[in-house]
Amino acid sequence: MSGDEITFIHGMLTLACVAIGVKFLKFWRVSGDRFFIWFTAAFWTFAMGWTLRAFVPSMSEHGHLVFLPRLLGFLMIIAAIIDKNRQTRS
Repeated sequence: MSGDEITFIHGMLTLACVAIGVKFLKFWRVSGDRFFIWFTAAFWTFAMGWTLRAFVPSMSEHGHLVFLPRLLGFLMIIAAIIDKNRQTRS
């Protein structure tokens, strides 16, 4: 694959993550549940990560840093699940 094709795929993944985040934002507005706002933030963080992957060369000395938004997004999802489980118990 050429560099342009990879950039295009990263753009598609960015758009998908933003769209999913908007859908979770809609769920949050309807229900008011914090669970959905956590997922919105997580997917928008994933979108930032895909944007970084498109524009930051991965062969550089600090190329591994583009994976930090993905790690942060998954930590947000874990936090949402923990928050939801604690919320229902009390």
